[in-house]
Amino acid sequence: MNEKQLNRYRVISNVIEGNLKPCDAAESLGLSERQIYRLKKGVEEEGVSFLIHKNTNRKPYHAFDDDFKQNIVKLKKSDKYKDANFKHFQELLLENEGISISYNALYNLLTSNGVVSPKKRRKPKKHYRRKRKARKGMLIQIDATPFEWFGNTDKFSLHGAIDDASGEIVGLYMTKNECLHGYLEITRQMILNHGIPSCIYTDRHTIFRSPNASKVSIEEQLEGKIINDTQFGRAMKELGIAIITARSPQAKGRVERLWNTLQSRLPVEFKIAGINTVEEANEFLLKYIPKFNSMFAVEPEDSELAYRKLTDDLILDHILCVKQTRTIDNGSVFSIHNRHFQVLKSPGLPEIPKKSKITVIISTSVGIKAEYQGNVYEVINFIKPKRKHEIKQNKPKTKYIPPDDHYFKYGHDKFKKVYFDESYEEILSVLEEIFLSKYA
Repeated sequence: MNEKQLNRYRVISNVIEGNLKPCDAAESLGLSERQIYRLKKGVEEEGVSFLIHKNTNRKPYHAFDDDFKQNIVKLKKSDKYKDANFKHFQELLLENEGISISYNALYNLLTSNGVVSPKKRRKPKKHYRRKRKARKGMLIQIDATPFEWFGNTDKFSLHGAIDDASGEIVGLYMTKNECLHGYLEITRQMILNHGIPSCIYTDRHTIFRSPNASKVSIEEQLEGKIINDTQFGRAMKELGIAIITARSPQAKGRVERLWNTLQSRLPVEFKIAGINTVEEANEFLLKYIPKFNSMFAVEPEDSELAYRKLTDDLILDHILCVKQTRTIDNGSVFSIHNRHFQVLKSPGLPEIPKKSKITVIISTSVGIKAEYQGNVYEVINFIKPKRKHEIKQNKPKTKYIPPDDHYFKYGHDKFKKVYFDESYEEILSVLEEIFLSKYA
């Protein structure tokens, strides 16, 4: 079972034991109450195997074929039917084309191919404050805000995570700019101090959602093209955490209101404590979080926790990182960012076959490692000898110099460095180059 199925089994078990109401379980899992009762009955009768769908990895026998779906989408976009709303289009298909299809199936088919009903216009509604979740860990809102935290004109981005049920801060981390590193660090704080939540609520920043997610054409979708997860999205999927992206700041109002409070209080706290650097601020924030929570957190409606414990098979350093795929050569050597590394043989681990694809783990915590079929291998720097004709043809390259306000360059002075053995100087160079890039 994957993390999502394990989370579903835990929630249904609480419903069976009477520790959780079906309505709260439905809200936590994003299902209807009817589905909760169905799952509850199935688990009682068949056990945990009921949660594994019988059609897993099998195409349903009643699924529409690609030609049928492409024909419907083509008809909807034609001049004949383009102005018809979805319900009217369903009736016209049966009347004029002899095609019978349910409204739900038609709606899902058209919307998944980027077709919007011309009748879908609603009057704007007044925004009301959403009710808090019932349990801690059901929903975590995360965001970052730039501000002059040290009382001067220099702005730094504070990344934060707040529990929707209690209003507790579960993670704070400051960097020069809003970045992947900051969000991974507050996620690490949250999991180590509280556990793994059910879902997180974010904005539509490219750290969480690829900008190409809404740009896939109908032809590409019919060909099965998908958009890869971002590095953050991939990490959350490995942890079994669902990501919900908000379309407005008001939708995640609790974390937005948190910034108003912190922007008023933290500069004063920093001034009193004599804090003027990002490194000092991050150390201070770890102690400030409990103080803030004791003043502003509220008791949730249900005292039962929705956080899941971190299991032994989940290694955070191998999840909260950057992962890239490479192919090793006959000598177990791979190239990444114009540098070469050799995978070391590890006692008790199988040798990686030649020309195999491996996953390169890149992290400021563990450096660079190689992963193959669930096994993690150490790597060392490898210098490939250059051929004579390559040396003659090589031209001096212009070295890229990042701007002075770049986060990782700034971090040389403001952050404690991660030290490795002297033989790992190449690894440190790769880490700097990796985190100079923007991972969308």
